[in-house]
Amino acid sequence: MSAWLISLEGTEAGHTLALALAVLAAFLHAVFGALQKGRHDPWLSRGAIDGSYALMAAPFAFFVVPWPAPHMWPIFAGAFVIHLVYKFLQAMAYSRSAYTVVYPVVRGTGSLFAVIGAYLIFGERFTATQWLGMAVLLAGIFGLAIYNLIYLTAARDTLPAALGLAVATGLFVALYTTYDAYGIRAAADPFTFLAWFFFIDGLVFPVLATLRWRAMAAPPSVGPLLARGVIGGVVAFFSFGSIMLATRLDKVGEAAVLRETSTVSAALIGWLVLRETVGPRRIALMALIALGAVIVEFGG
Repeated sequence: MSAWLISLEGTEAGHTLALALAVLAAFLHAVFGALQKGRHDPWLSRGAIDGSYALMAAPFAFFVVPWPAPHMWPIFAGAFVIHLVYKFLQAMAYSRSAYTVVYPVVRGTGSLFAVIGAYLIFGERFTATQWLGMAVLLAGIFGLAIYNLIYLTAARDTLPAALGLAVATGLFVALYTTYDAYGIRAAADPFTFLAWFFFIDGLVFPVLATLRWRAMAAPPSVGPLLARGVIGGVVAFFSFGSIMLATRLDKVGEAAVLRETSTVSAALIGWLVLRETVGPRRIALMALIALGAVIVEFGG
């Protein structure tokens, strides 16, 4: 399968597959965010998810995929640090405001920074139509942020901090998107990168989550938390794995922006599953973000 994927790089079939993978990643990333933000403490949820996908990846890393070349170990170390900071920022943001407040700002600002990073690192350039799409996307993002600042009543004292953390998290989303694209392209076998990435990336947060759980006055039951972790681990494989493969097959910036159609899924999940109040105005602004992403894709 690795040889088949590599043969598609730079082809029209590769572009089509990258498009499908980015759309899949968009939906699954919204599901992943909801799993972390759900009824459990986001730090505990993240620990359970990370531990699950590290255990799932371990046999593939050690016994199935080709062993990484020596030059890959510094790349894995860089990815480990970037993702660790990203997860800290994300958990801090989710701890301070609602999922439908934090998630769109993270994903939208992440797409803008990713486009800039793709230009600086890979020399990718957007057309005028694609930049129009980015303008539409950013209008939705900042419109949503202003709406939340004006109308949100719950957790209002922590909202400015949550939005600031969301923007910082978006910066690291862009950083890991471009860095992971570099890493998966540097690997001879893309599945070697994926297996070792998930194994290494999942080692820290389970320890932090365990310490946090033990320090709680009334810690939640372990069973449901672990079940959420297993589901989240599977979702993570397909979500993060899909976008990483998409960035190897085609342009990094376009894949990163198209993934931000996840804001529509996030709105529906926040409303239907997490019982958060969304409202028609916020849904319209989230749809504007998704529309901008679509314009970017078809303007290329």
